[in-house]
Amino acid sequence: MSGARAIRRQHQDVTDRPFIVIWESTRACPLACLHCRAEAVPDRDPRELDTAAAKDLLAQVAAFGQPAPLFVITGGDPFQRPDLNELIARGKEAGVRVAVSPSGTPTLTPERLREVHEAGAVGLSLSLDGSTAELHDGFRGVPGVYGWTLDAWDAARAMGMKVQINTTVARHNLHDLPDIVRLVRDHGAMLWSAFFLVPTGRGRQLGELTPAETEDVLNFVYDVGLTVPAKTTEAHHFRRVAIQREILAEAGDDHVEVLGLGPLHRELRERSARLGLDAGGRRARRPPLDVNAARGFVFVSHTGTVHPSGFLPLGAGSVRTRPLTEIYRTSELFTGLRDPDRLGGRCGRCEFRRVCGGSRSRAYGVTGDPYAEEPWCGYRPGSFTRRPDLAAALLSTLPGTGERHERRP
Repeated sequence: MSGARAIRRQHQDVTDRPFIVIWESTRACPLACLHCRAEAVPDRDPRELDTAAAKDLLAQVAAFGQPAPLFVITGGDPFQRPDLNELIARGKEAGVRVAVSPSGTPTLTPERLREVHEAGAVGLSLSLDGSTAELHDGFRGVPGVYGWTLDAWDAARAMGMKVQINTTVARHNLHDLPDIVRLVRDHGAMLWSAFFLVPTGRGRQLGELTPAETEDVLNFVYDVGLTVPAKTTEAHHFRRVAIQREILAEAGDDHVEVLGLGPLHRELRERSARLGLDAGGRRARRPPLDVNAARGFVFVSHTGTVHPSGFLPLGAGSVRTRPLTEIYRTSELFTGLRDPDRLGGRCGRCEFRRVCGGSRSRAYGVTGDPYAEEPWCGYRPGSFTRRPDLAAALLSTLPGTGERHERRP
């Protein structure tokens, strides 16, 4: 069994350049989402990076070298910036692939999408947090968001744009996840990402999942990977699950019994079967990419401060005064988070720590220590039964071993 088959490694040296740069272009947004990291507000902040500073940021991203990191313009609502298309075009000129992650608002029209597409955006990321208007709009805080999102999704697909659908996994939609996957299958998407809530911003007010529930959902995401291309965000232990599931499948073992999965997993699988999601349709699952905060990932705020993640509010400098390349490569925060031997608690003792590492954002949000153990992981280090198979799989995930994978958008 090859761990390199279960996990997709970054092709570049993660100490040298990130795979992806997320830029919070503004915090202005007309929505009032219950989980909002940015605690978005109606009006733009005068401290935002202006057009000249944003173009300089794009130059800093290009300075990492080719192929440059993927640059995602998010918010708030990036459509609140009148220079959005100008910045996308500048990124294309600089050799930086630019994607846009807008909010589902009345600004999300086919005309605006066409302009973004023509400016050179390589993809679009949309949020869908419920399979019905009641669930999604209730979570987003504004009526009509569900309809605007689906209309934009279909319009973007018709234009030939690559669309990623992001779903915040929280108490309000735990039992609705199969129905959301059905929509992803029916409308079509390049990728479905299950985002596991981090207690920051307004998200502090939402209920946490238990480690057992998290494990059930992670295995559900793996299950539907033959129906839709699926990944997780801020649930890095999904990479551990992918390795475990592949080992168990090759051995013919019952993963439900071996992994001790619970009633939530059973309910999600039964609902999936009723919706026809167990029929598959894909030849292979999309292996999860080995990316974590500061390890292939960097976030730049609306004011220019640099963070290992948008959900980890520790700053390492500002792109106004120090090059992004230097901050990413040399700052103590970034180099520290790239060192798995600095992890504490169960994460520090875990045999999966080099391919998982846990959510550093959630660890910080819950404990105030970015190196603490992952609070939503219930795995006990050393408890996986097939030790020889696991040792071989983990060895194949190390740099310089196993198969190589091409870069994907």
